Amino acid sequence: MKTLILSFLLVFMPISIAGEWLHWDATVIFLTAAVAIIPLAAWMGTATEELAVVVGPTVGGLLNATFGNATELIIALIALRAGLIEVVKASITGSIISNLLLVMGFSMFLGGLRYKSQNFQSVIARLNASVMNLATVAILVPTAVVATSQGISELTIQKLSSIVAVILIIVYGLTLLFSMKTHAYLCDVGEAENQLESGEIPEAPNPWLWSGVLLLCTLAVAYESELLVGSLEVATEELGLTALFTGVILVPIIGNAAEHATAVTVAMKNKMDLSMAVAMGSSLQIALFVAPVLVLAGWLFDQPMDLNFNPFELVAVVVAVVLANSVSSDGRSDWLEGVLLLATYLVVSVAFFYHPV
Repeated sequence: MKTLILSFLLVFMPISIAGEWLHWDATVIFLTAAVAIIPLAAWMGTATEELAVVVGPTVGGLLNATFGNATELIIALIALRAGLIEVVKASITGSIISNLLLVMGFSMFLGGLRYKSQNFQSVIARLNASVMNLATVAILVPTAVVATSQGISELTIQKLSSIVAVILIIVYGLTLLFSMKTHAYLCDVGEAENQLESGEIPEAPNPWLWSGVLLLCTLAVAYESELLVGSLEVATEELGLTALFTGVILVPIIGNAAEHATAVTVAMKNKMDLSMAVAMGSSLQIALFVAPVLVLAGWLFDQPMDLNFNPFELVAVVVAVVLANSVSSDGRSDWLEGVLLLATYLVVSVAFFYHPV
């Protein structure tokens, strides 16, 4: 069923391309490109998982870590090159918020409807919470420096952001070392069990086939992202949306829809360890890897990308982190905790919709 839906959504790719060539309305191009990215992102994820089986757990883990948020990174890089810096910044905070509130909320809610209580590793939950706290502090600092200083230059805040970005990338590398090597036994979320739950040993995937799929999907996502970004400003104006709302709410949903669906699906199968790994892992990757890479890419594109965010964005991130850490620290979840997360996301979304920027 899932494959059928994804195959159907691929129809929107030629439609978006035709719209670009025939100069259709920007809103139509924006919407069709957005829908087309969803199945492409899903196939990128599938290809990465299949290749991970072939290359082994260490390299496979690195592949998953690298391509986990590749779609969103591609969209952000293209938007950054186009000078849409505020949209890029908003997409960073929006990804963290959506993973911690929307994805985790739906996972706990729908999983809780089928199972009275679901359990996951509290040790890993607390560890992820600690790393997320560090990431939150790191992205708060440049904004705090600007807010508490007078006349600080843009170049200075860029240099500060770049130093923070390098530190975050180093921490990200250390978290990979921890989860894949030194403490891999703690971070095992039952991949082998998932593969063998049918009682059969699956055939080894064809690495050339899935490498080709990954390459083609990456190129296709890059092209569709060009269409999305190219029509974004006009389309959002026609739809009555601000750049802040588009970046915080729409872009993360478009880029991570397939990954979000995976987290919710496995939660409904009572595999909350895996669901939490997807939701928390994606948030950490955005904060520790994607955001720093975008800051450093700003130097290459000659765009003043830094970690000085809209204060309201940071308030929303802090709220999301505190609440997510609170409900996950005990290693169990139920449908009510999911409702609390979803209600918070709804309140935050409405606030961003009405925020004048």
